[in-house]
Order: sequence, then structure tokens, then C-alpha cells
Amino acid sequence: MAKLSQKDIGGFLARQGILVAFVLFMIGFTLANQRFLDPDNVMGVIRSSAILGVMALGVTFVVISGNLDLSVGSMMSFSTIVVLDLHDKLGPALAIPAMFAMTLCLGAFIGFLVGYLRLNSLIVTLGMLSAIHGLTLAWSGGKNMDIADKAGTWFSFFGQSRMMGIPVPILIFALLAASLGMLLAKTPFGRKVYAVGGNNTAATFSGIPRARVVFTCYLISAFCVATAGLLQASRSMGSQNTVGQGLELEVLAAVILGGASLMGGSGTIFKTVIGVLILGFIQNGLLLVGLQFYVQYVVTWIIIILAVWLDIAAKRGKLWSPIA
Repeated sequence: MAKLSQKDIGGFLARQGILVAFVLFMIGFTLANQRFLDPDNVMGVIRSSAILGVMALGVTFVVISGNLDLSVGSMMSFSTIVVLDLHDKLGPALAIPAMFAMTLCLGAFIGFLVGYLRLNSLIVTLGMLSAIHGLTLAWSGGKNMDIADKAGTWFSFFGQSRMMGIPVPILIFALLAASLGMLLAKTPFGRKVYAVGGNNTAATFSGIPRARVVFTCYLISAFCVATAGLLQASRSMGSQNTVGQGLELEVLAAVILGGASLMGGSGTIFKTVIGVLILGFIQNGLLLVGLQFYVQYVVTWIIIILAVWLDIAAKRGKLWSPIA
């Protein structure tokens, strides 16, 4: 039998290391707690992960295009608060499209700054994180939001109902994943996203409208955030004005876990869905074995470091750099 080289082992772990770790986690959690693979628990984990997953779908486009979006957590808080507030003032039929329009305007503004003005996406979205948080507090007056007549509205359908025995949030997540997956993998726009993220200069000289592609990616991300805000508001029928705070880290972790490179040019919607589920099941498993919820934050950080390391290892074909 041929001896495996460091390059072979490094290449395999770089491509499949996260899945190997996930399988080991699943086995360990199942042995530690028999409820882990209970159908109700599995369905509950997927349902809980749907909101995060919807946001991650949009961020996948941004990351593949070679950019970042750290504003999605604050933007989700804004979307949730706005739709809850407008629900009592305008009714759900007008509140939902109004919220989507406002959120898309925020995404368009970010896309304009990053795409057309060519500002650094990290700086822009980090600044927008604070700006949108301030906007949310100003809109809500620093107060939390609740729907006054929770029993007399159909608004709860999106977050609490079931169709064919499956929770609606899961169905929306699956439908959006299928649609965006087709857009990214099977259309000229999707190929342009990969081209812009893979080699920005070459894409420009090839006639690809780089600014328009980046702008559209941020619009897609904003649409997904608005959808997540709708699901969150409908699920709880009320919300704190900081409900999305910190979610940008988890969203980015899920996208990176799915194999999208921070350098741009690689990743798929399907793998992002896998990354979301990996993160959800690991967090659920930690709770079932008796660890406190705040341990999740430490584990999320470790997972991000591991995923970035494996991403870099995939680029050079080795787990370890030859230079100390």
C-alpha cells in the first residue's frame, strides 16, 4: 500500500476535515445523550437553525464575491423591530413589504459603497453594524416591540405554522436555498460572482461589471436578512431591539464551515446549508451534554479558526507551512 504523504493527508483534511469533525461530534453527542438523534430534537434543531441559515444564504454570495458583510446581525434586528411596529400601525399586508423595502435600501447603500465607490467591505459593514443598531434604537425608542393582538392576526403563519407536518420556517429556508442555489450554480450571474471573487482584475478586463455584481450580492444578502427578520418576528410575535446582535459571527462561521473561502471565488449554497446544520447540531449537542450556553461562543470561535486554517491549507495543499 502506498504511503500517504503530508500533502495527501493535508489535502484530504482541508477538503473534508470539517465533515470528519462533524461525524465525530455526532457520534460523541449520541453516546452522551440518547435524545440527540430523537426526531423531535432533530426537527427542532433544523427549525432553530432556519433563521440563521436564511441569513447565511445571502452572505454566501457576498463572501464568494470576495467581500464581507458584518452588518447582517444589526440589520436583522432592524427588520424585526420595523415589521413588528408597522404590524399594529398598517397591518401585516402592508408592514411586510414596507419592511422588505427598507431593508433592501440598507443593502443597496452598502452595495453602493463597496461596489461602486470601492470602499473596503470590512470597514463599511463594521461601520454599518453600529449605524443600523443606532437606527433600530431610534425607531423603537429604546424599547422592545410586541404585537398587541396576537390572537387576531395571520402574521404568526411564517414562524409558527406547519405545512405537511413540516414547520414553515424550514420550508422557507429550503425553498430559498434551492432558488439561490440555482441562481449561483446555473446562471450567468452566478458565474460572474465566482469570477469577481476569484480574480477581480481579470473579471474587469473580461468585461464583467464588477460593481454591479457586488451591488447585487449585497441586495441578495439584504433580502435574506429581511426574510430572517420576518421569521423571527412571526415566531415570537415580539422582540428585543437587540435580537440579532452577535449573529454576524455565527452567520460567518456557518458560511466558512460550508467551504466558502474568505479570499473569495469558492463556495456553494448547498455547502452553506451543511455548515448551518453542523453549527446547529454542535450547539444543540453541547447543551444536551450539560454545558452552559455561553460555551457555544467559545466553540464557535474554535470552529472559525479551524475552518480558516483548513481553507488556507487547501490553497497550499499542506496542513503546515514549511516556513516556521
